[in-house]
Amino acid sequence: MSVDLFAGIPVADHPAALAWYERLLGSPPTFVASDTEVVWELAEHRSLAVEHRPEHAGHAVVTVFVGDFDARVAGIAGRGLEPAERVTYSNGVRKAIYRDPDGNEIGFGGAPA
Repeated sequence: MSVDLFAGIPVADHPAALAWYERLLGSPPTFVASDTEVVWELAEHRSLAVEHRPEHAGHAVVTVFVGDFDARVAGIAGRGLEPAERVTYSNGVRKAIYRDPDGNEIGFGGAPA
């Protein structure tokens, strides 16, 4: 069974969000779907879309589990963003939580150190 994922992040200020997500993800969007929606392909068939939907902005919660957790968090810091929170769960799994200008929560998780 194959699994595709298309996660949407609603934002109020699309230009500001686009700049913030470019810093978070380290690149421009993979493609522009419309004047109000851009998409980053994080891995094959796994995408994150940022869409101008002000009535829903600030309510998304997304976590992306990555194999390069420490390098990812360091790379994001190098682009000027620091996690709003860092969590280590009882099983050692780590999570760095970022909040975009609308308050949407984007987390990166990683295996125990």
